[in-house]
Amino acid sequence: MNSLLQRAHHARARIVSLLEALQPLAQLAARLYVAQVFFLSGLTKIRDWDTTIALFTDEYKVPLLPPALAAFMGTGGELVLPVLLVLGLFGRFAAAGLTVLNIVAALSLPDITEAALQQHVFWGSLLLGLLLWGPGRWSVDGLLGERFRGRFGEAGAPHTRPA
Repeated sequence: MNSLLQRAHHARARIVSLLEALQPLAQLAARLYVAQVFFLSGLTKIRDWDTTIALFTDEYKVPLLPPALAAFMGTGGELVLPVLLVLGLFGRFAAAGLTVLNIVAALSLPDITEAALQQHVFWGSLLLGLLLWGPGRWSVDGLLGERFRGRFGEAGAPHTRPA
């Protein structure tokens, strides 16, 4: 019986190890997918600025902001934050910013369809994962983190030599 438990424990450990090895790939895939969605939306808005202003004036009901400012900020966020997310540079900041854009977009459409709402929920769940766990090892943040961990240790304090 003990041998069976040991084998089960080792099999579980191998599976967990394999899944953890796939985390950087999953984080990269989430970053690329979400970034593409928002970046393409930003490109659409910038291609026809007059229509974008009209949409923010008549259809999108962004609270607290004048339509032109909301259009400028939203479009700017959709063009800049995805680039940061793809690179994984300030990845959590980019994920947080896109989360705000995603929430505002979903709330600003008074007649949002169920399918569109589900897309926003899906994008939000991917962004939440990136916000909580970071952009992963395959990112500028990850590379810089490894470099500084080697120099400063896990807690960020310089290594001290034992006496």
